[in-house]
Amino acid sequence: MNRLTKAAIVALALTTTAAPLAAQAQNRDHREYRQDRRDDRRDDRNDRREWRQDQRNDRREWRQDRRDDRRDWRQDQRADRWDRNNRDWWRGRPEFRDYRGARNGYWYAPGRGYYRVDPRYQSYRWRQGAYLPSAYRGYYVSDPYYYNLRPAPRGYRYVHANNDILLIAVATGLIASVLHDVY
Repeated sequence: MNRLTKAAIVALALTTTAAPLAAQAQNRDHREYRQDRRDDRRDDRNDRREWRQDQRNDRREWRQDRRDDRRDWRQDQRADRWDRNNRDWWRGRPEFRDYRGARNGYWYAPGRGYYRVDPRYQSYRWRQGAYLPSAYRGYYVSDPYYYNLRPAPRGYRYVHANNDILLIAVATGLIASVLHDVY
């Protein structure tokens, strides 16, 4: 055989074996590339899942903090309210700074001070269904919430009369309810 033929046979043998080997190597590279991409996507999904989980935990913690803050605030508000069992509850409150105890011929309205009263009402025991005289209807309770009172219905107001709090109809002065001996 001549050299040219031998070279052609060798070249043909090389191409027939090398081409599949090269293709196989390419396929292997391509499979590895695809596997790498799959792994990357899986890692990205895991990262996003962890991030969402962290965000969820942050929101839960934030909500829990808000709940705790509201609970503390409510507790503080309760502590800053009128207490029937504590006879000195009014001491230190700014609206009672002028209060010096009961004075003959006067009633005290927190935040407004002492006001003169008709002697026949000085030690009057208010009751539901009676009428409050018009001269005493203007001494409104500024903060019913402080006295653990629910908001007054439309057309009614809480007023101070002696050391009682009365819920009265604004138009007529009819007493709807009485809270005796507040201070």
